[in-house]
Amino acid sequence: MPGYTIHVLGLDLSFAADAESARIRKAVDLLHRRYDTLEGQAGHISKERLLVYLALSLADDYLRDQERLQQLESTLQQLLSRIDEPEK
Repeated sequence: MPGYTIHVLGLDLSFAADAESARIRKAVDLLHRRYDTLEGQAGHISKERLLVYLALSLADDYLRDQERLQQLESTLQQLLSRIDEPEK
């Protein structure tokens, strides 16, 4: 498992992950973009609060994506069952 050292949101972090370096860079870029957006919208609040808002925003995105994935899997299952049904 490759090890990484990254600088994100003012912190130096070292960790090991099965992700490719390009994916790690994309994740860091996403965090920076989302943080900057929240910072621009929120005005003068602490970095800690911004990080909590960022975590909540990313968690909400994840949950919506999970719901969408479940819907797509259900639709796919329905289509597959139609294919498997004998013709009448």
